[in-house]
Formats: sequence, structure tokens, C-alpha cells
Amino acid sequence: MAERPQYGLLIDYEYCTGCHTCVVACSQEYNWEAGMSGIRVLEVVENLPNDKAYLAFLPFPTELCILCRPRTKKGLEPACVKHCMASCIKYGTIEDLSEEMKGKARMVLWKPR
Repeated sequence: MAERPQYGLLIDYEYCTGCHTCVVACSQEYNWEAGMSGIRVLEVVENLPNDKAYLAFLPFPTELCILCRPRTKKGLEPACVKHCMASCIKYGTIEDLSEEMKGKARMVLWKPR
């Protein structure tokens, strides 16, 4: 019997603009109170020479993330993926997503436990 494919999220940090739409979409999908979400956007500031700084936004799923099982069972994308304005979050099988991330340094593949 063939093993069921595992699903996850592929997050491309290079293109995240820090809009937090993924956080809002997740919170609204589950009607959670303020501050709760299945994804967070971390803000990282790196100080560079000559008084310059590098700012990066890192979407990161939390322990509450269940990949929107009620949505994905209907063939829909998770709320964070559907509403990501930069299209930097993708949903799919771990196998397909891991192929896509080859050659890209600023991506992370995440799957829930």
C-alpha cells in the first residue's frame, strides 16, 4: 500500500514584505482572539557597516498551525497561502516543495508534527 504524501509549507523569505496578511488570515479563519495565530511574522534587523541596516521578515508557523485541515480537505489552500500578498508561502507535498527549494538559499520547508 502506498504511503500518503505529507504536506507542508514552503516559505520564501526573500520576498516577504512583512505585511502580516498571513497572520490576519489565519486568525480570522479560526476566529481567534488578538495575538493568537498559526503563523507569526518575525522581524529581524541586522546592523551593517556605515550606519546601514538590513531588515528581513520571516513568516514562521506556530504550534497552532494545522495547515488549515478543514480548508485543505475541501481542496482549498491554507488561509495564509491564499492571502499572502507577496506569494511567498506555498502549500504542497513535502516532496514537491523540497524539489522547488533546490538552489534557493532563503527558503524554509515546514511541516506540522
